[in-house]
Amino acid sequence: MKDKLEDIKKEALEKLNQVKKQDELDGIRVEFLGKKGRLTSILRSMGSLSKEERPIVGKLANEVREEIEKVLEEKKKELEEFLLLEKLKKETIDITLPGKKIEQGHRHPIYQVINELYSIFESLGFCVTEGPEIEFVKNNFDNLNSPKDHSSRDKSDTFYINDDIILRTQTSPCVLDKVEIYFAKCLD
Repeated sequence: MKDKLEDIKKEALEKLNQVKKQDELDGIRVEFLGKKGRLTSILRSMGSLSKEERPIVGKLANEVREEIEKVLEEKKKELEEFLLLEKLKKETIDITLPGKKIEQGHRHPIYQVINELYSIFESLGFCVTEGPEIEFVKNNFDNLNSPKDHSSRDKSDTFYINDDIILRTQTSPCVLDKVEIYFAKCLD
């Protein structure tokens, strides 16, 4: 019986050292430690042993079982680590590669028309200049000959900061004090 246990231990350890897959590991566990396994069948036949031999064979069988279970666990951890490393190798991202090009949209049609108008006026010798958002009433209405009772001067149509200053309402206020008209002829 002792020889059988030693042979089982030796064979199990040899097979465990050659395992490369999780399925093989499970097969070896079932073959030696399962319900119908080789070690289990020896433990069941211990009833036929004498009273003096039983404790010795039982102790040896338990040691063999513990040794096989220990090597099984170690091999299982080793296989899991190997599989994890393989998975990480396959899923590696090279951060030095160029990124994906972001597809950009297109200009709004209104801005396309505005840019076309700018280019037309620039080809005629005009230049586009930006003006102030806050304007005097004199420049916005009076110099453009807007009558005092015109609806655009109404407080509901124009944002008045005080009686003389407003937010610009016209696209081309007349600024005689400065040399700035919004589509001004360029003097190059």
